[in-house]
Amino acid sequence: MTKKLELTFGTSDGSVSTISVDDPKEPIDIAEVISVMEEMIASEAVQSTKGKLTNVKGARLVERTVTDYELE
Repeated sequence: MTKKLELTFGTSDGSVSTISVDDPKEPIDIAEVISVMEEMIASEAVQSTKGKLTNVKGARLVERTVTDYELE
């Protein structure tokens, strides 16, 4: 099973940009996540093709189960 933390931001052009974090530390501390997202916005360290990150839209933990089968 793989897990990703998806961070969703509003952008300066009015659209949404998502950043995925592989294998996040659990349990997720949502207050810490929001704080880090706000720091990312304030520092302007992250660029998006959709413009500057302007606000926190949301965060979610996505779990995915993958079963590989060997085919001969």
